[in-house]
Amino acid sequence: MNDTTTSYVQWFRQSSPYINAHRDKTVVIMFDGDALLHDNFTRIVQDIALLNSLDVRMVLVHGARPQIDAVLERLDITSQFHDGLRITDAEALRAVKAAVGMVKADIESLLSVGIPGTAMHGSRIRVVSGNFVTAKPLGVIDGVDYQHTGEVRRIDHQAITHLLDQYNVVLLSCSGYSPSGEMFNLSLEDVAYHAAVSLRADKVIAFGPDDGLYTPEGDPLKELTCRQLEARMSDFTDETDLLQASMAVRCVRQGVPRVHLISYQTDGALLQELYTREGKGTLVSQEAYDQLRPAGIDDVAGILELLAPLEEQGILVRRSRELLETEIHRFHVIERDGLITACAALYPYSSDMAELACVAVHTSYRGTNRGQRLLEQIEEEARRRNINKLFVLTTRTAHWFIEHGFVAAQISELPPEKQKMYNYQRNSKVFFKSL
Repeated sequence: MNDTTTSYVQWFRQSSPYINAHRDKTVVIMFDGDALLHDNFTRIVQDIALLNSLDVRMVLVHGARPQIDAVLERLDITSQFHDGLRITDAEALRAVKAAVGMVKADIESLLSVGIPGTAMHGSRIRVVSGNFVTAKPLGVIDGVDYQHTGEVRRIDHQAITHLLDQYNVVLLSCSGYSPSGEMFNLSLEDVAYHAAVSLRADKVIAFGPDDGLYTPEGDPLKELTCRQLEARMSDFTDETDLLQASMAVRCVRQGVPRVHLISYQTDGALLQELYTREGKGTLVSQEAYDQLRPAGIDDVAGILELLAPLEEQGILVRRSRELLETEIHRFHVIERDGLITACAALYPYSSDMAELACVAVHTSYRGTNRGQRLLEQIEEEARRRNINKLFVLTTRTAHWFIEHGFVAAQISELPPEKQKMYNYQRNSKVFFKSL
């Protein structure tokens, strides 16, 4: 096989756990009107079709702001805004109806393509839309009457669930209806939030112009807990970032496990985010995506796989499966979607001294803070056991330990039993750290 074929085969194999994990899961996918106008949207629809073929239950929620603006411009009508929301008067409401209808028709048309030679050949996606969103008027706020601009009152989650059970894709618009028959212009984020919460969705995917959120310095924020995102809200000045970040916090606070913020401009972002470990945007979750925890017997195979390259390079002393199984209670690991990405172990030698051993980080995750997180965890465990001094033996990573507070020492300072086991052929350097 050539390099391209090999890479494809490896990616396909690595994606299989995610294919299984997302099967029969409910995902709310949100995209605004700008996404619909972008050249990449046709490919996004193709990826949505692929998810449908993999038995992902999908609710699509679309916006239509630029399309509404275009209709208003043709009608020579100027729309008024207050606090970022359109004041929808009777004339503007006609434009909303026209724009939402056209957008809905365009999406349904794209999802219906199935002719030979296209990426969606044979997909046969059934798209269902309807009056699933009950709305109410936003009313008068700060003296401003928003008229036909409203907010979600409830989502008919039972009807939507029934349709999803029948393998339909459900399409929701940024509009809703009151029991009296009035139509209201709704916020895209408000519809997506209420749909996700009422359906108890497993994920929300929010398409925006960028590959997720960034720090003020321009560094990507790959993973955030809900609490971390709340603490960073003042960092975001772009309106889209603020709206999506706020929606993500609301969803996670109300029980949606994960919210993914990705770009509609990046080809394949949806597939990369859902079917690779690294993703292609910002993941917001209640708990940290990487789980640091004590190791168990089921982790032995993963730890052996992690250690093997380092043992072959002579960086770590080789451990047999039998030995690791007996010592597994000494290990802590960091796990990411079933992959052990880092590990470390604590070996007490006396009432107040212990060895930090087997510190390893997966090659694909070097340069992250995994090693530091494990060190902090081991130090916390040592203090809990009233151990006040750690030592480590290393041949290749002396500077890393020095940077984290370890000080060079002599072999003679090691516990007597460790001195007896010292391998002079390896000539490992000895470092101590007081806790």
